Amino acid sequence: MPETVSLFEPVLRLGSFALALAVLAAAEALAPRRRLTLDRLIRWPGNLGIGMLNTFVVRLLLPASAVGFAALLEQEQVGLFNISQTSPVVAGLLAFVALDFTIYLQHRALHHFPLLWRMHRMHHVDADVDVSTALRFHPIEIVFSLGVKLIAIALLGAPAAAVLAFEVVLNVCAMFNHSNIALPLGLDRALRLAVVTPDMHRIHHSVRRVETDSNFGFNLSVWDRLLGTYTDAPADGQEQMITGLPGYAPAEGTRIHRMLADPLEGERN
Repeated sequence: MPETVSLFEPVLRLGSFALALAVLAAAEALAPRRRLTLDRLIRWPGNLGIGMLNTFVVRLLLPASAVGFAALLEQEQVGLFNISQTSPVVAGLLAFVALDFTIYLQHRALHHFPLLWRMHRMHHVDADVDVSTALRFHPIEIVFSLGVKLIAIALLGAPAAAVLAFEVVLNVCAMFNHSNIALPLGLDRALRLAVVTPDMHRIHHSVRRVETDSNFGFNLSVWDRLLGTYTDAPADGQEQMITGLPGYAPAEGTRIHRMLADPLEGERN
């Protein structure tokens, strides 16, 4: 069973990614939530390019993927759920929630520690927030995140099927909550009781630092509510809120070489 999950992982991940990107990009064009500062033709080549580079880096470092790593741990009976012989269904649900909480804590750490912030900052430099922003992470951060994820998988003994489900849901949810889609306010309110919505996560990209340091969740919205990092609405409203980072011109950082060099630069005011 774990081997079968690993075999279908690339197809399922790529298929879900391509479908979500196409649907969300079309929805943004038809019903945008905010007017963008820069045209897609200016921003998207760099964001998509860095996403492709990150995919190459991950596959180079871990050809078997996180799912393959989880499958190996299942075979070797390593990790909490494997040692305790927990029911696959219970182990899968608990592992999914635990991995989501791990990503939440990692995201908070990226904002809290100056060295980690330098490699995460590139994600926030994007002057606009849309589905392509979900692909805009520095390769160093991607490697760091992969390491954190592998440690969590090893400690938990997370089932390969649960890791696959988490990876797919994380990718799709990240694209969804970064998207520039105008959801009905009632639907947004209902959805964010369980998951992070675009209006909720967009606040995290505000130039106001107090708002940037809130709404850290990617999948489940519960962690922000429980741990006091939830912001319901931006001070300036969704339409007037300025996104990005202070000190950066809107078009700055739209090219890959500028994105890669960002961690080497000092803070700007």
